[in-house]
Amino acid sequence: MSPDPAPVPGVDRPNLTALDVVRSIVLVIAVGTLALWGFATWPLPWNIVLGIGAPVIVILIWALFLSPRPVLRLHPFLRAAVELLIYVGVTIAWWLMDQPFIGIAFAVVAVGTGVVSGRRRIA
Repeated sequence: MSPDPAPVPGVDRPNLTALDVVRSIVLVIAVGTLALWGFATWPLPWNIVLGIGAPVIVILIWALFLSPRPVLRLHPFLRAAVELLIYVGVTIAWWLMDQPFIGIAFAVVAVGTGVVSGRRRIA
């Protein structure tokens, strides 16, 4: 077997970069954080609703606007604003769970990867 497989005709695969992996990890952490926030900080009937509902809403927003093949294409600045709103929500969730340093660290990593990715997409 050769280390470099031959390209398959008619198949266009995007190159996967380290930035794509970091962005995926940020999204998984965001969804997990919102689930943790919903289940851990609210009383019994609301913890189930918010623990399941908040991550589902973020996944739907990501699929509609931010995925590699979004359902609705937005202007790059609107796309960045939607992504930033998700990151702000997750950062606020960490602050509400009395973990401000984790919230700040998440915000720095998430916004940093978003800025680099956005600049790559525009350029």
